[in-house]
Amino acid sequence: MSRLMIIGCGGVASVAIHKCCQNSDVFTDICIASRTKEKCDAIKAELEGKTSTKISTARIDAMDVPALTALIQDYKPDAVLNVALPYQDLAIMDACLAAGVDYIDTANYECEDTDDPEWRAVYEKRCKNLGFTAYFDYSWQWAYQKRFREAGLTALLGSGFDPGVTSVFSAYALKHYFDEIHTIDILDCNGGDHGYPFATNFNPEINLREVSAPGSYWENGKWVEIPAMSIRREYNFDQVGKKDMYLLHHEEIESLAKNIPGIQRIRFFMTFGQSYLTHMKCLENVGLLGTTPIEFEGQQIVPIQFLRALLPDPASLGPRTVGKTNIGCIFTGLKDGKEKKIYIYNVCDHQECYKEVGSQAISYTTGVPAMIGSMMVVNGLWKKPGVFNVEEFDPDPYMEALNKWGLPWVVDENPALVD
Repeated sequence: MSRLMIIGCGGVASVAIHKCCQNSDVFTDICIASRTKEKCDAIKAELEGKTSTKISTARIDAMDVPALTALIQDYKPDAVLNVALPYQDLAIMDACLAAGVDYIDTANYECEDTDDPEWRAVYEKRCKNLGFTAYFDYSWQWAYQKRFREAGLTALLGSGFDPGVTSVFSAYALKHYFDEIHTIDILDCNGGDHGYPFATNFNPEINLREVSAPGSYWENGKWVEIPAMSIRREYNFDQVGKKDMYLLHHEEIESLAKNIPGIQRIRFFMTFGQSYLTHMKCLENVGLLGTTPIEFEGQQIVPIQFLRALLPDPASLGPRTVGKTNIGCIFTGLKDGKEKKIYIYNVCDHQECYKEVGSQAISYTTGVPAMIGSMMVVNGLWKKPGVFNVEEFDPDPYMEALNKWGLPWVVDENPALVD
């Protein structure tokens, strides 16, 4: 029996809320808090009478640390699940420390204003020292390690799918299938079709910043950075078919490089159709992916935020998206002195997700693990003082929960490798 505060009310949050309400033996009470309280109230109205979980709602600006601290202290949750924007991670972590509660999120910190001089100085030093230029990295949150440890609180980072489930897959593979893992290829395939000429399956601002940035991978103890979309491979995905996929920078590479001993290479690939890439390049060429504010008719606007307002809301894609996702990890390494390879993956159907919780599969595959990570913390299975990524805990109970709560996984012991 526990109380959970959920900050955010977008597509992923909606799934996490629905799954918490399905798991009412654990989550007896939830508070949904967002800047747009009307969205919270709508989800509450939808779920009341269908769950024994008691639901309350609140309006909050997650960047207002004193106000958020006061809200947490008033509600007295056992933990806070952050499914808001990555820009807000540090503010929510500050509030959790001030209020004395555990913290869970799905994506690492990213600075909204990439021209901020203080952030820029730290960023440029990191680029020089580590060799990758992505705007998001774990250093800002890992820096909270001492504060959470001394407070006796747990901060669980990255309990989505990728990062999240892919990292738990890695810990599970190391525990049960390998003595040493040498390579990890993370493959994220969305075989869904929403029917729009162009749309993104999660927050457009975050998605487009990620995809248009240079790619990078970890090899032999260092980062290798490449031009955006310059490495393409084709892979035949179970229940989806052959798809083109492109190497991207992704945050779990950073934590897995730190936490999987002896790892030699980690790469992340995501599938994209040519239409998506053409639209994105055109938007980039005309400046609509820019993050620096410009003046328009006497107002300051950020181009990529304006674009976000024009594009379809990812939360609206559920009823019109058909097809499946296939996300997982291919591992190579050694077991009992012999070379070994396996592929652990999940296949998720967009329409089945919509029938269950009113969501497309991209939000579903992130929202379900967000609930599971929260359950691991409030049940005490994954609880110790400090800041941790999901692969630092015992993977077995999390893997069991994936099967129970809608994300069953498969182990292929003879997969095709990515060259």
